[in-house]
Order: sequence, then C-alpha cells, then structure tokens
Amino acid sequence: MKSYDPQMHSAEHILNQTMVRMFGCERSFSSHIERKKSKCDYHFDRPLTLEEESQLSTKINQVINNNLEVTEKLITLSEAESAFNLKRLPEESGDSIRIVSVGDYDHCPCIGPHVGNTAEIGQFQLVSTGFEAGILRIRFRLDRPE
Repeated sequence: MKSYDPQMHSAEHILNQTMVRMFGCERSFSSHIERKKSKCDYHFDRPLTLEEESQLSTKINQVINNNLEVTEKLITLSEAESAFNLKRLPEESGDSIRIVSVGDYDHCPCIGPHVGNTAEIGQFQLVSTGFEAGILRIRFRLDRPE
C-alpha cells in the first residue's frame, strides 16, 4: 500500500465528490497525494474560471467545516459492483471491498488511511489549476490545524 497522508487523502475524497457534484465529471483518474502539496487530474472539456475555482474551494471548506465523521465498512464485491465504479480496483482485491465515507457527502472504495473527522483536515487551499488536451489538473495544499 502507498504511504498516504490521512489529512490530504481525506481532502482528496472531498475534492473528488465536489467536482462530481459541481461539474458532473467523474472522480479524478490520476492523483499524486503528498503531505505538502497534491494534485488530481480530471477528464474535462475546458479550464475552470477564477469564479469556479473560488466556488470549488469554498464548497470544499464548507464540507470540511461540517465536522463530518469519516468511517469505513466492508461490503461484498457484488454489492460494490452495483454501487461504485471499480475500474481501478486491482484484480487481487478479494471478495470484500472497503468503502470510506465522509459523512453522507462521499462514499468511495479506498485502501488508504483517513482522518476520523473532517475537523482534523484543516483548510483546503487551491494552489492552481491547469488545462491541456482534455485534462484538468488541480493542485492543492492544506493549512493544517495546530
């Protein structure tokens, strides 16, 4: 398993669900999650406007500030197939799938560590976005709680 930063990884879940809800796109198809700065790539048809970037950051921070519990549960592979996109699931995953939930906001198959509550994440800061050849890249960092 990769070494993930629980705060940053939990923020990635919220970013992904916010992109789905705001723009109707799929979750990121590629990401690089590190403690200091992370990035997610989305199949997209255009760059984001400055107003959309601001709205995206605001919505993500609203979700974080709701102090949502982050939980996990195991479900069967057949249950997961009917509810989730499992394209990126490794073949050796077995008969049960771990679903990580951020309150009622996001539910996603995941193997990485997460915070117990969104209050532990800190403030989401959108560093920059870029668009090239149908790919929107979002770079972000966290201002972490003391």
